[in-house]
Amino acid sequence: MAGAASVTPGEDVVLVVGVGACEDAPAAEVLGLVRDAVREAGFPEGAVAELATVDVKGAEPAIVGAAAWFGVPLVTYSVRELAGVTVPNPSARSRAAVGTPSVAEAAALCGGGELLVPKRKSAPAGRPPMATCAVVGRPRAVAPADGPDLRHHGDAEVRDDGADLIDLAVNVRADTPPAWLKELIAASLDGLAAYPDGRAARAAVAARHGVAPDRVLLTSGAAEAFVLLARALKVRHPYVVHPQFTEPEAALRDAGHAVGRVLLRARDGFRLDAAAVPEEADLVVVGNPTNPTSVLHPAASIAALARPGRTLVVDEAFMDAVPGEREALAGRTDVPGLVVLRSLTKTWGLAGLRIGYVLAAPDTISALTRAQPLWPVSTPALEAARACVGPRALAEAGHAAHRVAADRAHLLAGLAALAPAGVEAAGPAEGPFVLVRVPGAAGVRERLRERGFAVRRGDTFPGLGPDWIRLAVRDRGTSDRFLAALAAVLGL
Repeated sequence: MAGAASVTPGEDVVLVVGVGACEDAPAAEVLGLVRDAVREAGFPEGAVAELATVDVKGAEPAIVGAAAWFGVPLVTYSVRELAGVTVPNPSARSRAAVGTPSVAEAAALCGGGELLVPKRKSAPAGRPPMATCAVVGRPRAVAPADGPDLRHHGDAEVRDDGADLIDLAVNVRADTPPAWLKELIAASLDGLAAYPDGRAARAAVAARHGVAPDRVLLTSGAAEAFVLLARALKVRHPYVVHPQFTEPEAALRDAGHAVGRVLLRARDGFRLDAAAVPEEADLVVVGNPTNPTSVLHPAASIAALARPGRTLVVDEAFMDAVPGEREALAGRTDVPGLVVLRSLTKTWGLAGLRIGYVLAAPDTISALTRAQPLWPVSTPALEAARACVGPRALAEAGHAAHRVAADRAHLLAGLAALAPAGVEAAGPAEGPFVLVRVPGAAGVRERLRERGFAVRRGDTFPGLGPDWIRLAVRDRGTSDRFLAALAAVLGL
């Protein structure tokens, strides 16, 4: 292995492979070179996290095909960015042809890391080489060992022991998907022989938000979008506003980023304080309404976080559960660097189908598209997307949001009656879930399971301690049975 002083196999390491190729380079030549270089580095092929190249080569079929073979994004850099990277093995020929002293080494090193395999050329028999590559290792940024488990989600609460539990842990609307949506999805199965075509669904999402289709990217659930953002965007100082959904931070760490946290405080009602976000942040992630706090931040407060050179990611996965979607930023094109994520899995009960989308400037959408695998959204999911942004669905979602608001008010009133036992709901809650502080929450959760109820633990969210649980809003009858069980557990 070449020059690997601190990054070695066996560590938690990701590999970045810089690739250069002549026009019409054979796909087998490029892929074979990359695979050989990874083996030379002493790592398994599964350690490759991304391929990187200069933007003018970003559509080269052989390079695109190599990234697809590894199942990783292809990240591209401008000539100007690469020209500023110091490389150990410059080439006058490369500088004259492309403008950078080495496409392979510069692209691999552009995001930092240690050069493990210097630039090497392919060696075809009987003709000049048509491809170069270099391998860089980056220690994977991981959460502290004693920190919260960022990969724990509500579904774990209902599947751990196979018990027949009433699910208050997962924020998917009950009694979904509706019959009409299931019929549309079932009808789409006749088209499974053809590759998915997302144009109609993309146009429907664009029309729903009043933007051009080139500002829309369909994803395999909103969670995929966090992975794409972490891999495709060239950021150095990402920050996540917590407590909130933990996948954004987990995805950033998996991509090798060191992530800063902005912790909102219970005594402030978990309200966003824009001044708490460091000016160095070139990526800020915030949820609205926020999971798990159920706080709905004013749109103006979130928009005030925008800065030149900063990407502002707003997770609006639960915004369609807010009556009138007030405070939404989806569809706004006047906020620089704005990226809005939406999910269709929560309101429509499609968590098993996986469908969501991103709204952003066309150049951001293009960067995310290049990082996305081929055909990431299935034909049934595309049919669901098209249907769920149509007039009938929007009207139904609006009615459901008002029902959820009424059911939430009923749940909160019942929780308020348990205040003598130390029960305290964070508020005001605006999402289809509520965050509740309960003394000895870990034991309370277990005793609630014995009575048939699963609730979401709160201590896996950065910024929350062991006395927090999250409750999905259900119908009044279910809430009354839960409140009675909670009162019994608390000895009231």
